[in-house]
Amino acid sequence: FTHVSGYSNRFKEMLRFLKEGGDNIEVITPDDSADRPSEFLDIPITYVPGFRLFLYKQVQLTVDIGFQGFNRLKQFDPDLIHVAAPGFFVAPAIAYSRVLGKPLVISYHTHLPVYAERYVPIPGLKQLAIGFAEWILPTILNWGDLTLATSPQLKEQLEALGCSNVDVWRKGIDTEVFNPKYNVSNLEMRAALTDGHPSAPLLLYVGRIGAEKNIKDIREVLRSIPEARLAIVGKGPAEDELKEYFQGTNTKFMGLMQGEALSRAYASADVFVMPSESETLGFVVLESMASGVPPVCAAAGGLINLVSDDRTGCLFRPGDPADMTAKVRRLLDDAQLRAAMGQAGREETLRWDWRAATSVLRNLQYTKAERNYK
Repeated sequence: FTHVSGYSNRFKEMLRFLKEGGDNIEVITPDDSADRPSEFLDIPITYVPGFRLFLYKQVQLTVDIGFQGFNRLKQFDPDLIHVAAPGFFVAPAIAYSRVLGKPLVISYHTHLPVYAERYVPIPGLKQLAIGFAEWILPTILNWGDLTLATSPQLKEQLEALGCSNVDVWRKGIDTEVFNPKYNVSNLEMRAALTDGHPSAPLLLYVGRIGAEKNIKDIREVLRSIPEARLAIVGKGPAEDELKEYFQGTNTKFMGLMQGEALSRAYASADVFVMPSESETLGFVVLESMASGVPPVCAAAGGLINLVSDDRTGCLFRPGDPADMTAKVRRLLDDAQLRAAMGQAGREETLRWDWRAATSVLRNLQYTKAERNYK
């Protein structure tokens, strides 16, 4: 529950507005963090034993050994079960929904074939892993009464693999937390992000530091625009490798940032860069847009559903650092264009309210799952 990510933030906002609407909710999850909370907004949290994969130690997984989750579900007796995928908890959740006679919603947040392509290095084995991922997805997800994809493009990809009953979980953003107002009296933050050069052009990346994010591609931007500075905010398995890779460049690794510090970091930047081709939605791009900072993103995955090219940001050809560089340079060279795109992005995010997204989830999509179960 303490894991910092876009999908974790989505669930917390969902819980907030379900609670506000009067629903009775409980959370069951693995988490062995020392600072794990016993509740969230007075919503009880039951922790079950878990484990960590050596390739992705930041997240704990579970198969509910000991059936603590099942026993709590029996006691709580919910009207509906909502489980996050991919993850090993999905299989027990399917079994529990059938044993207990409860509709099951599976929300899908990380596209497995993309990760298989990125993390399996041996060519023959890579194809087997991708094929297995494409086979297992409909095999598992079709046991649910409704699958929620995080973007229209991901919905199309899942349906092409044979998944049925797929809906899009509407996006949302807290436009008070991520707001251009945090760029007022912000010289100290900008100095920190630029390593003491606050007047230099500032590029910002926020997110998981992993191979699938293509962060290495940003080095070409720094080589071509030597006056620019790059701040990388986040943590992940490729952090040490990337620190070595970016050594000698104008790059500052900021580690994990949260709360007002993160809001100020976003609002301080001139351009947000996202070279990842694996985003199923891209909450960090939403956060940059809400902060009035135009994003330059790969035209791939869920990002093409977020950014209106040349209006709210710029899209570049995936895997083409030269095209990314050209889009970044254009924004850095034209302050008026940068401000206009930042304002257009901000206005776009004002339409994406978490309360409205949760209302659709609660009143339409959960009801659809109940109908499908019956």
